[in-house]
Amino acid sequence: MFEEPTMNIKTYCVLSALLFTLVALAHLVRLINGWPVQVGGMTVPMTVSWFGLAVTAGLAFWGFRESRAAS
Repeated sequence: MFEEPTMNIKTYCVLSALLFTLVALAHLVRLINGWPVQVGGMTVPMTVSWFGLAVTAGLAFWGFRESRAAS
């Protein structure tokens, strides 16, 4: 009776890339402002944000590139 909404690969890649871009920007803002992060009383070192920035920026780039290829 009702057709289930489907998401094509281009939409999926763009949405994933946008999400990874937001996370990368959060890491970048933390690095620029020097904000401390604590998890369970333990301080998370800034190197974690450098690694997180590199990984999420790479995944965002990959997602945008794949969305263009899916066109």
